[in-house]
Amino acid sequence: MKISAIILTKNEEKRIEKTIRSLSFCDEVVVIDDVSTDGTVERAKEMGATVHIHEKNKTFSGQRNFAMEKATNEWILFVDADEEVSEELKREILHLKTDEVTAYSLPRRDFFWGHEMKYGETKKVRNEGIVRLMKKESGVWVGLVHERFVSSQKSVKLNGFLNHYSHDSVSSFIEDVNNYSTIRSEELFKTGTRVSGLELILYPFGKFIYTYFFLCGFLDGPAGFVYSFIMSFHSFLVRAKLHTHYV
Repeated sequence: MKISAIILTKNEEKRIEKTIRSLSFCDEVVVIDDVSTDGTVERAKEMGATVHIHEKNKTFSGQRNFAMEKATNEWILFVDADEEVSEELKREILHLKTDEVTAYSLPRRDFFWGHEMKYGETKKVRNEGIVRLMKKESGVWVGLVHERFVSSQKSVKLNGFLNHYSHDSVSSFIEDVNNYSTIRSEELFKTGTRVSGLELILYPFGKFIYTYFFLCGFLDGPAGFVYSFIMSFHSFLVRAKLHTHYV
């Protein structure tokens, strides 16, 4: 099983080294850089990665599909620049029998404010995983943001974790939420989706109640409250920005 690891980057010089080091078991590391203005490209090259500069143009799925074309091996492992492969996941991948499977879902373990998140917004990807390891040309990525891999075959879930160190501060979290909500609102606008004033008010509130109480986000302490609150704010921003397209 020969693996090409792919990392999508933009201004990630502070985190790229840790990510690349966790991929030392792969046969190649390919970095697709969205025109960084810091030292991301230089640092990645110093660590032996192959770098392609390609502007994302607000479509994460397009960036991932472009990246798959640049991989030279039969299997592709996608790892974001704020993630690392755990030792348990590394050993599991190296011992895979891949005769009949074309895609694997990897459970992701999120860390926020130095706290390992187990509930709330992060519960689903922790328990169900996300498709990140796949055979080349076995499917395509779709969606401008929160993109997903679509294949004719169902993925198989592994047990080892991807470690995700999402946001080192509230300000960076809010900055990402602002950017992603803009892309998501534009995506919904193109499909003709509309939002009512009532939904604009009630949906974000309902999402907070659901993630913080029903998904037990409160068990993650202060980090769980902040995470649930900001993600409900993301839902508000998506709908508020979508509404402005029609007024």
